[in-house]
Amino acid sequence: MALNPGGAMPSAVLDYGLRDVPVVVTGAATGIGLGIATAFARQGAHLALVDRDSERIQAAAASLREFSEVHAFTADLNDEADVGELAADLAAVLGSVSVLVNNAGTEYPTPIDDPSPEAMGRWQWLVDNNLLSMVRVTRALLPLIPEGASIVNQASMWGHSAVGGFSAYISTKHAVIGLTRSLAWELAPRRIRVNAVCPGWVRTEAAMRSLAAMAKERGVSEDAMLAEIVSAQPLPTLLEPADIADVYLFLASQGARAITGQSIVVSNGELMH
Repeated sequence: MALNPGGAMPSAVLDYGLRDVPVVVTGAATGIGLGIATAFARQGAHLALVDRDSERIQAAAASLREFSEVHAFTADLNDEADVGELAADLAAVLGSVSVLVNNAGTEYPTPIDDPSPEAMGRWQWLVDNNLLSMVRVTRALLPLIPEGASIVNQASMWGHSAVGGFSAYISTKHAVIGLTRSLAWELAPRRIRVNAVCPGWVRTEAAMRSLAAMAKERGVSEDAMLAEIVSAQPLPTLLEPADIADVYLFLASQGARAITGQSIVVSNGELMH
């Protein structure tokens, strides 16, 4: 099999044994979530895609139905009632959830000296959206998750490191890694594996907003900021969602049956640990 050194290898090249496996991906309408959903669809998984944006999630599901059976669900994962209804709907459509990808989340700056009255509200919203939504979904779907299943949580390279000005986002990603490790122990008696993926700089709407904010803070152009970011990587390119999708497929597969409690960094080498 020839490698493609100039770009991502298509996920369909490798068979991860996920055909007809019931998979749930949250935050699947755009960005990394859509990239993950596309990879699972190409494997022939039985997919349920979840997002708060009804129009976008319906469009995402429609675009993937040429590959596999795909259902779209609209839910606000910060709302306990919405999550409860989602669990009931997933039980009716999928029956069980062998792979849960807790991807939903976002990022934006939260400088500690922000004097605005909304500052703590923005902090609280990121905690709810990036961490507590993951807890809500996992708790609600746990009765549907069978022995031998896999949960993959979306963390970040910054869950192992930090930069200034993004303390809320970075705190939530450190917390996701802690949650992952704890649940790996707690769910081990049921042979449910729990891991996290920690992407570096991936070309998404949220990441590009963060890049723009960092450029503004530094007083440099966005192009200069991007050049600085990629120069810190041994593989000096900006990641695309497709570049990291196979990591989720592997962690969902039986090839990773002995892997749990891990936080796998995919950052073009920017963070090595």
